[in-house]
Amino acid sequence: MFKSLSLIVALIALCSFQGINAQKRVEHVILIGVDGLGAYAFKNVKTPNIRNLMKQGSWTMQARSVLPSSSAPNWASMVMGVGPELHGYTTWGSQKPDLPSRELDEYGMFPNIYGTLRKNKPKSEIGVVYEWDGIGYLFPKKAVNYEQNCEGDSITSLTTVDYIKNKKPNFLFVHFGEVDHVGHSIGHATIEYYQSVEKLDEYIGEIINSIKMAGIADKTVIIFTADHGGINKGHGGITMEEMQIPWIISGPSIKKNHEINTSIMTFDTAATIAKLLKLPQPHNWIGKPVYDAFSNAN
Repeated sequence: MFKSLSLIVALIALCSFQGINAQKRVEHVILIGVDGLGAYAFKNVKTPNIRNLMKQGSWTMQARSVLPSSSAPNWASMVMGVGPELHGYTTWGSQKPDLPSRELDEYGMFPNIYGTLRKNKPKSEIGVVYEWDGIGYLFPKKAVNYEQNCEGDSITSLTTVDYIKNKKPNFLFVHFGEVDHVGHSIGHATIEYYQSVEKLDEYIGEIINSIKMAGIADKTVIIFTADHGGINKGHGGITMEEMQIPWIISGPSIKKNHEINTSIMTFDTAATIAKLLKLPQPHNWIGKPVYDAFSNAN
């Protein structure tokens, strides 16, 4: 009886140890953001690489953007852990806070994932690769090692692949913009819009392959999401086509083939990255880690 009890205790301890180790393996987080990608699109497109991320990870098609459902407010919220009421970016192309930020960090911006990582793990490799130049106003440039504004998604993908293979970043934000361009020029829910999403899927495959080639796949978590969706040729309103966005996470310590049922706001992304990289969450963030996605939620 005592031997059996000892064996059970040992097995419990081993499982707990393995669970802790699973999270310790996460050394790299790649955040892929797609401008204008409404969650509704996934009912009408063939996206094998993105769907494989879903199969190998956790996902929801019911995450929500903040209001207004426009670019700068949501890209800022995604990395700053709060909504526009606190970080202050309130319009589509805000280049600085339209409202005074509630607090400022050592870089003169609202506390964000870039500055938090730099402060707590100063040797980290941090990068930003982006297609829309407006992203350049939404991160502290002195906190990152590398930033590149690219012309078009194909160059964005090539630049990202090269950076991952050469530098193995601890945190990288990648922004793709052409889905949004098609939404504005031709329209959401059009054949051309869906074709742009399928083309995007090819770029996601290239990034996934680069992570494997860099030899860091077993230590990397990918988060795939968007800033907003759209309706007709615009966005910024309160329809579900504009508000609902995909949110997919895949990698070590993440549940596989799991649909997330808890509510997710875009500012929960920053808190989830902080948890993955074992960073203290700034006290003023209102975002919460998406615990339902973690295989070990402690």
